[in-house]
Amino acid sequence: MATVMITDGSITIEFGLWDRLFTGRARHAIPVAAIRQATVTEHPLRVPRGGRKGLTVSGHTKIGVWGLLGGPRQLVSVNRNLPGVHLLLDRRSSGGEFDEIVISTPDADRLVEAIRAVAT
Repeated sequence: MATVMITDGSITIEFGLWDRLFTGRARHAIPVAAIRQATVTEHPLRVPRGGRKGLTVSGHTKIGVWGLLGGPRQLVSVNRNLPGVHLLLDRRSSGGEFDEIVISTPDADRLVEAIRAVAT
């Protein structure tokens, strides 16, 4: 499972072992200023769409990169047993790689509130 930390104007996502394997990275950092919107989603498995490179366990888990053949490019690490945080990004400001990030976390509400507080 991925963990999310907010420090010094950036959000850092640290990926667990399986997440690293399917996302191709140990961590991903984005500046808070690149976040256009942060929301909680109770059904994070419904958010990823399009062509993908990663893992899908039908109805349970999605880990990897979605949107490879068009549409928003999404960095994803979600599980049906946890709510998700859905971040819409300004792609240029965030490093040019992703339009959205979707991460499952048990404290999704608190994390979104913290992101909104730092972003204002």
